[in-house]
Amino acid sequence: MFSFNRGRCALFRNSSDGCTLAMQGVVIHLDATLLHDPPCCGRWKQTSVEMCAHVFGVLKSLFGKPFDGGKRMDHGGPQQQQHPMEQQQQPYHPQHPAMMRLYEVQKEVASLGPQVCTFSGLQNDRDYKRLERELTRLLLEVDQVDTEGKAELQGARKRAAQEVEGLLRYLEENATHPSRMAIEELSNEARQLVDDRVVAPQRSGGAAEINDELVDALQEIVLRLTQVKTEGRVPLRKARYRALTRMCAVQDVIEGRTQQQTLSLPLSGDTHEAVHRINQVMVKVSVARSQLVALLMGLSGRDSCTHLSRILTEMQVELDALDVSGNAAIRNYRKQVVEEINGLLKHLDLEVEGDDTRRYDLGQNNSIREIEAVRAHVSHLRDGVLRHCIMGDLSFRPKAELQSLLTHLDQVDTGRNPCIREARRRAVVEVQAIITFLDLREALARRQPGPSEHPSHRAVWLVLGSLSDLQAQALGFDGKRLDKSYMMLEELLTKQLLALDAVDPQGDETTKMARKQAVKFAQNILNYLDMKTDEWEY
Repeated sequence: MFSFNRGRCALFRNSSDGCTLAMQGVVIHLDATLLHDPPCCGRWKQTSVEMCAHVFGVLKSLFGKPFDGGKRMDHGGPQQQQHPMEQQQQPYHPQHPAMMRLYEVQKEVASLGPQVCTFSGLQNDRDYKRLERELTRLLLEVDQVDTEGKAELQGARKRAAQEVEGLLRYLEENATHPSRMAIEELSNEARQLVDDRVVAPQRSGGAAEINDELVDALQEIVLRLTQVKTEGRVPLRKARYRALTRMCAVQDVIEGRTQQQTLSLPLSGDTHEAVHRINQVMVKVSVARSQLVALLMGLSGRDSCTHLSRILTEMQVELDALDVSGNAAIRNYRKQVVEEINGLLKHLDLEVEGDDTRRYDLGQNNSIREIEAVRAHVSHLRDGVLRHCIMGDLSFRPKAELQSLLTHLDQVDTGRNPCIREARRRAVVEVQAIITFLDLREALARRQPGPSEHPSHRAVWLVLGSLSDLQAQALGFDGKRLDKSYMMLEELLTKQLLALDAVDPQGDETTKMARKQAVKFAQNILNYLDMKTDEWEY
């Protein structure tokens, strides 16, 4: 059973028939399709988390932000006393014409809700205008429902209007959000760059300017795109990942080009006939590459997908018909060209799939799933390590298991996606932080200082002991940078750095090396703490 309380509201989750919302004696039934099987969006069933998010989104549309901001409800005011005769009134029968019409509107809203909550376009997009038109129509129909002046019917109509208005507001907020505008500006910048360097020269009969400078410029735009904050909004995440996917595909197409070769026959200066044919195909591949880049960046219509696919397939057939037997170098050259054509066809197939939500959702990416599985395992091991350290038990040392997780992360395919690369890097840092914590604990437990130990060296070890305790707090920290616990932990780590800076090695090389390692260790803890609180997102 889900429950949600705000003021005098409660949501009760029923396993079979949807959910019931009770507020101030008024009972509202939300149809089960809203929770379990909304049409028009197969992705809606992916996780229970998304289902709960939609439920609370509906609640917000009825009672609070971000949909109505509480403007249409009286929160916190004195509760009005009902007249005894009003308390005895029975609620309207579901077959009442007004209630039946509101119920039909509710079902239409349930079908539009998933589309609104996953729409990632702009206000001038066709789907935006369609959704806005449908919601406006529903709002007008709600306003036309005859309530016969009855409070119960007026309340039901008011709540239905709030829900439709909430979806309209949510649709507009995502389409005009500053982050959405930033994503569009970066996409336009990349589109203009590709058009100037690749598409326009090819169309005018010249040669495309494909070089390292173009690749670096695209990479710089990609990195700026990864820094756009989406605030966890699904539409913004979808828009950002879609732009990243297209830019990375363009990078892959540009960098995967094969240079033309000229191979000579033995004892002859003439060029081999097969090589000449392959070079002719390479010219066609260059043109097809530019067309694919234009298609990926939205510089040409989608109707060119079929035409381009047919041209690439014809190139494959032409290359397969070449007789290159007996010459390994030419055979290898043909193989490289065929592989490039296959790569272009692969990107083209992804584009033909259209705007599939699963394609742009990092949660559906196999690499991200692997990384998240590793992070969940690391979190479990970290909790076990900290729990045993609190009890003073050093027998729990899962270093071998942690090392195997590092090996697994090294094998994760990032697919040139900067978001996936950053996710893998963070997972690696989390694993390494636990390993260094275990190593320092073990070193402190084995330490047996002698009477001849240098005082400065002893001072460094004292700081390392304090850093070990602080690292345990950093590993278990689960808050934000504005929390007092974070500020206190950061201040204590800074004090340890100052203490190390005050240590005078007095010419002792061992102390110098130990102090250098301790400073690096303290800085790594600070970096780890910053990473945990920088609110990075996929």
